[in-house]
Amino acid sequence: MSIAAVKKLFLLPFFVLGLSTVSAQKIFAVNYASQADLKVWVAPYEHQADLKVFRVPYQHQANDNEGKWFFTAHAHQAQKKIFYVKYRHQADLIIFFVPYAHRAGWKDNAKKHLLY
Repeated sequence: MSIAAVKKLFLLPFFVLGLSTVSAQKIFAVNYASQADLKVWVAPYEHQADLKVFRVPYQHQANDNEGKWFFTAHAHQAQKKIFYVKYRHQADLIIFFVPYAHRAGWKDNAKKHLLY
């Protein structure tokens, strides 16, 4: 086995581990709950939310799990598919859309794992 092949085999686990920690902030809203990775309820008041979300206009701005979401045009482009539920008790995650990027972020870190 060549040195280059050994290096590739050595680096492979680190590459795979790196992919598993990519945060999911590229979002697509689906039409049916059965298609979704996550059910979301949009709270009418900021204090009710687990996550305050800011919609970013460009995909590269949505790279951390800090509430900056980019909504994709197609499901296959998204890292997570969400379904908006009508009632709070149906939701896995409660969000509130904020008007400014600096206000985005987690209020309840216990649910942060839902977007990894």
